[in-house]
Amino acid sequence: MNENLVIETERLVLRAFKLTDADDIIEGLNNLNVSKWLAFVPYPYTKEDAIKYIEDSIDNKLYNFAIVLKSENRVIGSTQLSNISKIHGTAGGGIWINEKYHGNGYGTEAWGARIRYAFNELGLRRLENGYFEGNESSFKMQEKFGYKNEAVNICSGYDLSVVAGVCLQISTSL
Repeated sequence: MNENLVIETERLVLRAFKLTDADDIIEGLNNLNVSKWLAFVPYPYTKEDAIKYIEDSIDNKLYNFAIVLKSENRVIGSTQLSNISKIHGTAGGGIWINEKYHGNGYGTEAWGARIRYAFNELGLRRLENGYFEGNESSFKMQEKFGYKNEAVNICSGYDLSVVAGVCLQISTSL
């Protein structure tokens, strides 16, 4: 991701990660109430995990945005655009928000900015995302933007239990 890429909303800044964000990431992801809903996040979440996450985000030029709360100038979460196919006009991705900041609409605000960037700046036509069964707040947030249920996959949960992962999609033609 271009380190100069910045997306601003009323209360948030979406930007590239910096190594100085590690402690904020650890605070957010070393919480089972957050990490259990994410497909590829270890628990407990360590400093080494955070550094690797940041370095991978920088080195691979991913669209992996730190979500910074302007009023506190700290990272409260992350959202991504992943598996981008310019040929098919599609991408996937996800979002997480530090539990201390749940219930304030920050996830919805960041998710909306991500969608607008994907469609308006990258020219994508379809975003494919999902949520683990039981994570109703994730489903409700995506539903607000017009995501439609597409499929159910069987996935491995954070504790290696079998859970249903619900696939959703939104397209510019909706």
